[in-house]
Amino acid sequence: MFLRRRVPENGPLKAAVIGAGVFGHHHATKYKALSHSSSVAQDVELFAVADPSADMRSKAKAHYGCKTVADWRELLGKVDLVSVCSPAVTHAEIVRAFLNAGAHVLVEKPIATTLEEAAELVALSRETGRVLTVGHQERFVFARTGLLDLAETPVEITCWRQGPWTGRGDDVSVVLDLMIHDLDLVHTLVPGAVVDVKAEGLIEYGPHADEVYAIVKFAGGAIAKLETSRIANERKRGLRAVYADGVVEIDFLTRSVRNTTPRALGALEMGDPLGEAVAGFVAAAKAGTDALVTPEQAAQALTTALMIEEASGVAVSPSQHRVAAGR
Repeated sequence: MFLRRRVPENGPLKAAVIGAGVFGHHHATKYKALSHSSSVAQDVELFAVADPSADMRSKAKAHYGCKTVADWRELLGKVDLVSVCSPAVTHAEIVRAFLNAGAHVLVEKPIATTLEEAAELVALSRETGRVLTVGHQERFVFARTGLLDLAETPVEITCWRQGPWTGRGDDVSVVLDLMIHDLDLVHTLVPGAVVDVKAEGLIEYGPHADEVYAIVKFAGGAIAKLETSRIANERKRGLRAVYADGVVEIDFLTRSVRNTTPRALGALEMGDPLGEAVAGFVAAAKAGTDALVTPEQAAQALTTALMIEEASGVAVSPSQHRVAAGR
């Protein structure tokens, strides 16, 4: 049984990052920046980075000057906060272990790769009284526009997210890798249960879908259309929400907002959503409150994502997820 740390305690909160890849690097950078902040609310120290690769550990050590370990288990009971930036198929195991060890957890999306794992993590975070939040950082961008504050529900939402192949996130389908961001936003804008899902998928590099088109219908009658690809020739990223009295259309690449509704919206200011997410996570841990993205909301997005995977006809079972990831 691992010794639990109590948060807050004297001195800075100790933070760790699991996974020293691209996302892990970004998270570590944000913790390091907070450690130099003059704000008392951000009293945090980047304590360690964990990664099985000796080369990645060496780079992290040189860049951040913090402790590095090959096995994340060495950090259980030694940190107050942790960002989990490992492959998606490992999320549930790592999140579970750190929650049980008394740490607050920020895990990159998705929260897990099965509904059973997600439900377990949600329940565990509530039972342990530890903050669990998920890296749906675009929520911070939308919050600044005021779109998430509208009382009205759109009757139709169209989301498109396309880009060329990078090889990142290929341990899961494009639905769990990229579309899940849009699903989080759709569920934030449209209350109620999903009653029907239709989807088509395409596998290019295998074994997971690299391009998926989905239509999601809600109990209240709203419809969401989502198109996501990680094998497109060019980048496209946008959202169109149709309301009874007008349309809101956002182009994330040009940062333009077209609004024909009578409600005012702010400009699309990208800002630093990951920095806001990490800072908000630290503040939530200190205050003992939920972060902007709750684990229940992340589990809801996962539920719809898995429905889309199944409907697309190119879903991969959890056991195949792990085999494909070499774990």
